[in-house]
Amino acid sequence: MSGILIGDYFRAYFHDPSPVQIATMVAILEIGALVSSLMVGRIGDLIGRRRTIFYGSCVFVVGGALQTFARTMAMMMAGRVLAGLGVGMLSTIVPVYQSEISPPHNRGQLACIEFTGNIIGYATSVWVDYLCGFIEGDFSWRLPLLMQCIMGSLLALGSLIIVESPRWLLDNDHDEEGIVVIANLYGGGDIHNPRARDEFREIKMNVLMHRQEGERTYSEMFKRYGRRVFIAMSAQALAQLNGINVISYYAPYVFEKAGWAGHDAVLMAGINGVIYVLSTIPPWYVVDRWGRRPILLSGAVAMVAALSLISYVLYLDIPSSPKLMVILVVIYNAAFGYSWGPVPWLYPPEILPLKIRSKGASLSTATNWAFNWLVGEMTPILQEWIAWRLYLLHAFFCAVSFVVVYFLYPETCGVRLEDMDALFGDSTRALGTPASSNTPALRAESDALLRPASPVAPLDARSWSPRRGFSPAGTTSAAAAIPGLDINPPDDVEADGKPRDGGGARRGASGGGLGGFISRIMGRGGSSRGAQYAPIGQGEE
Repeated sequence: MSGILIGDYFRAYFHDPSPVQIATMVAILEIGALVSSLMVGRIGDLIGRRRTIFYGSCVFVVGGALQTFARTMAMMMAGRVLAGLGVGMLSTIVPVYQSEISPPHNRGQLACIEFTGNIIGYATSVWVDYLCGFIEGDFSWRLPLLMQCIMGSLLALGSLIIVESPRWLLDNDHDEEGIVVIANLYGGGDIHNPRARDEFREIKMNVLMHRQEGERTYSEMFKRYGRRVFIAMSAQALAQLNGINVISYYAPYVFEKAGWAGHDAVLMAGINGVIYVLSTIPPWYVVDRWGRRPILLSGAVAMVAALSLISYVLYLDIPSSPKLMVILVVIYNAAFGYSWGPVPWLYPPEILPLKIRSKGASLSTATNWAFNWLVGEMTPILQEWIAWRLYLLHAFFCAVSFVVVYFLYPETCGVRLEDMDALFGDSTRALGTPASSNTPALRAESDALLRPASPVAPLDARSWSPRRGFSPAGTTSAAAAIPGLDINPPDDVEADGKPRDGGGARRGASGGGLGGFISRIMGRGGSSRGAQYAPIGQGEE
């Protein structure tokens, strides 16, 4: 939208919209995103991460189509809201999905690579705006909007071939599919790989322990995990209050106010976008070495300096102000791109326990979109009211960010998702270990951890082995937490992640026809052959 807003054909088609109309057109997307991000926490737990990505992509494509073929401002607004619903679903569930499939030693790197992909999309959109600006007619603004449909369709197709989150599978007692996914992620496709089987045990024990804590309500989440929820929500709020969308949404508009005009303003935004992309690459290599805190703290300091100088340059209003403005905006964008861009998307899903991860991430993302809307709605208005002082306001929030991170944010670099409880010290999952695994008390305690339809076998003392003691990290291993509780992964699994039965048939096989094809496509396994679940070298002899 940033480049479209200053286009002559767009302005003429919609009868030269006012700053308030422009602000509403841009910011109304965040309303849809806010609503869906609050809903998707429950949706992601019910239908899984993968299908949520698929449905979110489809909604986004429909919204993009409405914008592309908009005949009135009302139709454009409707398209923006609908696209926002899709964006809210995707921006909530994708970081959750990624954190749940990433190993701890490079979880931060993978999240930062994802953010780089995000910014490549942003930079590409600016250059599409610039090139389409040379087109005569309404196609100059309809073509950039059509790109939303193309990108959304690619994401929807991609969601059909990725695996489901192994943590979601185990949390919903799909252990057979879960061990195959874990084997592909951690063991080269071998379901008997020791690392893959240890990972399965740790995740399954974490699931069972959290299950004992009771209902996964929002009130319980705030009561027991208040500090974690505050960090997740404040990270996203501060990222927006730090002023990034003043630049991202309105870069050509900002440069136009500084003295650049028409195509030149969009060109400057395009150059800024390229440097923005480049600034997101260094975190790939330092986020899992330096840690999260040093990156956030140094980024806040750099942004305070850049925003303060932007304000001063606009106040002076000298002939060199346009060029200085571009330089300072690029510095600010680079500081944000390497710090407060990727890390606030990494923190929430990695610090939240599995039982509330989807709900907590939804609140965190809803906070992002709420403040996103606030900044998007107020920027054109504040630029008219307080002019250069707007950037001092955001500089103040960057300073607040430094203080909040310094005193409240722990370092999570290299910490396993299942070990975050120990880091925050808010776990109530510690269970006593009875002397005998055959006592009724232990059996009752174990059975309470299992859902009625759970495929995990009931308590059996023979399933515990003395050789599984303490983990290398010095914490009690999952297998030793409750002697006798069978948390071992299934051994007899077919290539598509289904258990074998006596007749050789697979449970849950879909019927034929179009309905069966769609069912197989959107089932837990993905494609009709379950290819992404097929473990390497594990075919039937």
